[in-house]
Amino acid sequence: MSRIWQKKWFTLPLLWVLALVVWQLAALWYGPEIIPGPVDTWRGARELLADGSLIRYIGISFYRVLVGWALGSLVAIPIGLVIGKVGAVRMFAEPFLNFIRFIPPIAFITLFLVWFGIGEESKIALILYATLFIVVMNTLTGVLSIEDDKIRSARSMGASEWQILVHVVIPATTPYIFTGIRLAMGTSYMAIIGAEMIAANEGVGFLIWNSRLFFRTDWIFVGLISLGLMGFVTDRLVGWIGRKALFRYGVVSTAPVRR
Repeated sequence: MSRIWQKKWFTLPLLWVLALVVWQLAALWYGPEIIPGPVDTWRGARELLADGSLIRYIGISFYRVLVGWALGSLVAIPIGLVIGKVGAVRMFAEPFLNFIRFIPPIAFITLFLVWFGIGEESKIALILYATLFIVVMNTLTGVLSIEDDKIRSARSMGASEWQILVHVVIPATTPYIFTGIRLAMGTSYMAIIGAEMIAANEGVGFLIWNSRLFFRTDWIFVGLISLGLMGFVTDRLVGWIGRKALFRYGVVSTAPVRR
């Protein structure tokens, strides 16, 4: 019997069943107006699916996250490499990074609306900001963690600084970069929900915020579950790509953990 409990095919469905039971019990205790049960939430999802709004909102939010996250990662990686490699740049940039990275993206929503307007630019810029510093700090950490012996060995063999960057620094830093990219994806979802709640007419964040006007807690739960599924699917997809494409650099597909 103890071996059965160790089997993932047994424990995972059991955990999901227990979660649904607890959820339904909480709905019965507090009432569907406060905590809609699984059946009520499914009915709300069917309403949103019937008019196509749920799929549209998910697609819009995913587009914003994907564009901002990709642009932020592309900008952050070379910045992190330069800061890590050039001591003079690091001396000035590191205190600035350690200062501004503690300001949450949501704090910039109003400014970004003033700077970029209420269109897509402000939301994508907010996600870019949410992504930028996480990837920069992880890339910088990866560069600084490289052993000096590897750099000296490459130089002793006649490698130029560019060859050292391409063949030593980037491969050694790749696991750190990849971890930063995955962590930044989670932050991107948090940032876009705040932006869509305040200044958007579409998106999952708008759905969650707008549902309060109609006291549709079932729609709120649909939005929350949609966010969880979006994050889960994208994280697994990125992890799978990393495992297949970057395995030789030591990248593994386990979920990243904040420390």
